[in-house]
Amino acid sequence: MTTVDLADPPVTNPFTGTTDLPRTSEGWTQLVTPDGRLHPDVDADRDALGRLTRELYRGMRLARRLDDEAFALQRQGELGLWLQCRGQEAAQVGSVAAVRSDDYVFPSYREHAAALWRGIGPADLLRQWRGVAHSGWDPEPYSFHIYTLVLAAQLLHATGYALGVQRDGSDTVVVTYFGDGAASEGDASEAMNIAAVNAAPMVFFCQNNQWAISTPTASQTRTPIHRRGAGFGLRSEWVDGNDVLAVYAVTSAVTEHARSGHGPAIVEATTYRMGGHSTSDDPTRYRTDDELAAWRARDPLARVEALMRAEGWSDEAFLDGIQAEADELADRTRRECLALTAPDLADAFATVLADVPPLLREERDAFVAYRASFLD
Repeated sequence: MTTVDLADPPVTNPFTGTTDLPRTSEGWTQLVTPDGRLHPDVDADRDALGRLTRELYRGMRLARRLDDEAFALQRQGELGLWLQCRGQEAAQVGSVAAVRSDDYVFPSYREHAAALWRGIGPADLLRQWRGVAHSGWDPEPYSFHIYTLVLAAQLLHATGYALGVQRDGSDTVVVTYFGDGAASEGDASEAMNIAAVNAAPMVFFCQNNQWAISTPTASQTRTPIHRRGAGFGLRSEWVDGNDVLAVYAVTSAVTEHARSGHGPAIVEATTYRMGGHSTSDDPTRYRTDDELAAWRARDPLARVEALMRAEGWSDEAFLDGIQAEADELADRTRRECLALTAPDLADAFATVLADVPPLLREERDAFVAYRASFLD
């Protein structure tokens, strides 16, 4: 009979050099308070920590600027749909920055900040939402899979990929993002169970943004999502998802855990979706102004700005440089979006099969000839 060892071997907190992750009285890991104060246990080299913080802040600011521009483009009729990541930048940037560039990521459909960090540009991010392609980019150069719109389906895809790299003898870790709503799907439970039984090198990263469209977390589950991990045999962590340094530390720890052969982990990052579920959603119908105001006071970007000011890690030149870069990205986003045109239907014949057989080539030629027979 095969048994599973549920003991969590020690891992190193990158900011303290210890095998501990500081926890608040609520039980989650938090390294920076909402007003920008650093946890007293953080004794990392301040210069190195300052450089990391500035880098993470840059990623968050650029993601928000792209997100805002894409939202405006949708409202102007240039995109069919857009799903904002506003409010979730710390959860995404902190986690994707903590893993290796060759660790493979399986996103859902809102991970724009993580995708941008991996080098995926505006045109590729917007292509699908403009309706000119089924997906935006080739996953291989970025180790970043295409967006998955079917709720929780990517968790099973990620698990299968993780089992593959495990059997290849690779030390790659697979990270998959999902939301609190997706956690209620059967696919999520199946993926976690299969991954745990096989000690797959995986990190299940749940961005609990409080709402599954209009259904609050409290109406979805009586148990915090991260606690489910122990039932399957996963290492489980709970983190303040609006604290980019805490997310980075926790993700570093669980990735080390998975890479060392100790099996998969689940992270629940408690954050908030500041916008609607999508541009077709009206969140004022199901949440209050007071709730939104309370979470805006925990804005992940404002928290980092306060930290950098308190620690002397930024100045006006740095902030002005980031602003200029963000404005340039917004201009690029608009230009690249407007330049996206629908592909030639004839191209579809070349993308059905890797090697185009003679019959499919004949069908393409017949289609092209038929189309050419019409007057302009």
